Amino acid sequence: MKKASLAIVVGTALLLSACGGEQKKEESAPQVVVTVESSDSQKQAYALGASMGLFAKQRLEMHSQMNIGLDEASLNAGFEDAMSGALQLTEDEIQSLAQASDGELRAAQQEQAAAKSAEVIAEGQAFLDENAKREGVVTTDSGLQYEVITEGEGASPAATDTVKVHYIGTLRDGTEFDSSYKRNEPLSFPLNGVIAGWTEGLQLMKEGSKHRLFIPSQLGYGSSPAGQIPPNSVLIFEVELIEVNPDEAN
Repeated sequence: MKKASLAIVVGTALLLSACGGEQKKEESAPQVVVTVESSDSQKQAYALGASMGLFAKQRLEMHSQMNIGLDEASLNAGFEDAMSGALQLTEDEIQSLAQASDGELRAAQQEQAAAKSAEVIAEGQAFLDENAKREGVVTTDSGLQYEVITEGEGASPAATDTVKVHYIGTLRDGTEFDSSYKRNEPLSFPLNGVIAGWTEGLQLMKEGSKHRLFIPSQLGYGSSPAGQIPPNSVLIFEVELIEVNPDEAN
């Protein structure tokens, strides 16, 4: 039998067998208590059983979250039969069924994640649609939105230029995930090396300007999480363009 499948079958059944009902506990041998005085062999054996139990507990919780039921009596029987060497299924059958269980769980998780993603995208678009109605908010062809807080008089950067900025980044609910002001240090970077919303938005600014950018998820980090930023998040930045350093090649 392949080790991965044995861990799934034995580990899950071990947890349920240990949690099996008062009558079963009374019939079983007294539980071994591992202490600091126990031998290394006892501690290692306990750790092996505990690791299988923790694995099984995690799997049970995931199945429960996905509303996928597992028959506890069958799990107990599978563990006991594996330990006694009296398996009622072949090793190939066990491997195949364990893989099928994994596939069913992954499919349910993917379905749940897709539903959550669609919900977050819809909420973000509703926010942007409402925000676009506010006076002073401009929406570009890409979907980027911005409003001018302070208009500067300096040069506007090209995508290949390096810029120095101060900024605060928040989510729609006001959660702040980054701030150069709190670090007391402006950030310098090539404008074509950041998210698309920044590359486009800062080219609409002049040195000395301060704008508020509302960046749709497709112009931000998309479906990928980034630090404190959840997948498919609309990002809001207050950006102060301090300096533009033109690309010498241009």
